[in-house]
Amino acid sequence: MPKAIRLYVHYVDKVNRVIGRCAMYLIFVMMGILLYSSFMKTFLIPSLWTLEMAQFVMVAYYLIGGAYSMQEDGHVRMDLFYSQWTDKTKTLIDSITILFLITYLGFLLYGGIFSTQYALKYSEESYSAWAPAMAPIKILMVIGIFLMLLQAISCLFKDIAKLKGESIA
Repeated sequence: MPKAIRLYVHYVDKVNRVIGRCAMYLIFVMMGILLYSSFMKTFLIPSLWTLEMAQFVMVAYYLIGGAYSMQEDGHVRMDLFYSQWTDKTKTLIDSITILFLITYLGFLLYGGIFSTQYALKYSEESYSAWAPAMAPIKILMVIGIFLMLLQAISCLFKDIAKLKGESIA
């Protein structure tokens, strides 16, 4: 594989590994918010912001950590036939299906960018009683989708190299 592709795979994997390991800890932030919410509802006055904030943190956890999960091969796949195939067949099928993922993520990124622009331009707020600004979470969503797209391309390059009998990583 060309040096540019090797460098691309190296740096994308490295960035997503660092960001993904940081994103792992967002689950504890979400748990803290939900614990605070439970305490407030039980003993004091319920907070308006806790449920929606927990949802925002969960979105960030899921989307920012998605690329790292893909890198670590942690995504769920249908294992009806997959486990019985040879490594070469698995790699071939993975490289074909990842093209569909790249296409999907491209459309998702396109829509996410326009949705984020709208949220910034019109100061979009949530329709809840708390009414937080939507732009920060939409920006995080676009970043997460972009990182996932970069990682999907990296995985495609690794699959192509593996089909050729080479190793990138």
